[in-house]
Amino acid sequence: MSQNDPQWGGGRKGNNGGPPDLEEIFRSITDKINRLFGGKPTSGLPTGNSKGGSTGALVIGAGLLVLWAGSGVYVVDERENAVITRFGKYTQTVESAGLKWHLPYPIEAREIVNMTELRSLEVGVRGAAATGDESTMLTGDQNIIEVQLEVQYNLNSARDFLFNNRLLDKDGRDVVKQAAETAIREVVGKNKVDYVLNEGRGKIGEDTKEIIQDLLTKYGTGISVSRVNISDVQPPEQVQAAFSDAVKARQDRARLINEGTAYANDVVPKASGMAARLNEEALGYRQQVVARAEGDASRFRQIAAEYSKAPQVTRDRMYLDTMQTVYQNTTKVLVDQKSNGNLLYLPLDKLMQMNAQGENNATPLTPKAAELPVVQPNEPATRSSRGERDGR
Repeated sequence: MSQNDPQWGGGRKGNNGGPPDLEEIFRSITDKINRLFGGKPTSGLPTGNSKGGSTGALVIGAGLLVLWAGSGVYVVDERENAVITRFGKYTQTVESAGLKWHLPYPIEAREIVNMTELRSLEVGVRGAAATGDESTMLTGDQNIIEVQLEVQYNLNSARDFLFNNRLLDKDGRDVVKQAAETAIREVVGKNKVDYVLNEGRGKIGEDTKEIIQDLLTKYGTGISVSRVNISDVQPPEQVQAAFSDAVKARQDRARLINEGTAYANDVVPKASGMAARLNEEALGYRQQVVARAEGDASRFRQIAAEYSKAPQVTRDRMYLDTMQTVYQNTTKVLVDQKSNGNLLYLPLDKLMQMNAQGENNATPLTPKAAELPVVQPNEPATRSSRGERDGR
């Protein structure tokens, strides 16, 4: 500015061409503020009575200073972090929630970053959001396939996110999308088309997430990948019919295998159980026969030893045991009374039937004496009686 410029003071009275008077500048500012708030101007007052104007200027300056200092007050939420910079250089990261303060602008500045917000972007989605052929990829067996995926991410470092990601994108979408495209193409290129289309979707999503996170960590973006969802995997439209036929054939093959496995699981356990049962029965029969043979042999040896000691007694005992065994299942008994020569025939089977009928009719039945035949000594014995005596 030239010294002859009226703003410099050459045109002011009493300055003799020197610099402007600071007191006049403050007085001019005070007059303007007083006029703004309806006060009286102080410009017309003598120089010696400018004490009131100076006091007003100090009050205004103090108010402005308080406002300037208050501009450094800020609030940090529980979900947020505050990055403090001093003259553009990183100073600290405030992670605790509450009311905070930093040196006002232009000394220090703050930037609030939401750390828990779950951000997402889609890669390969058809429509206005898709650019170029980002969904078209080449598999390991040289087949073209279209993959669409969704990436969900949040932040793990506010400083890295602001200083290493600012030039790319404010939300980090650009760098995450580039890393996602790189990762999914790498994973799909290592696998065959059948694996990508069918059973490998979950594994492909996990592998893609690991590669994306590794790339973002190397770039120092402060971004953490939460999840990668494979939205859709399909062949190009020109060959979708052929791929559908192949998928149906695989499904039929899997169905037939499952049916055969179910039939085998039904038949094999039954056959195994039957074989085990027959085997156990054979083992049991063998043990029974062997035990019976050993018992008979031991019994025979014992009888032989007793027979050698008393042959007649042993023979009579064997006869009586045999008769007892024979007559256990018969219902007729012949009683021979040698004292008077009478032979009584007792039809025990008839008596038992009569007793059973009497119990059902609640009337006891007593056999009559006439029903019990008595054989006299002079009467010839019946054929059954003779047979019984002959047997004895």
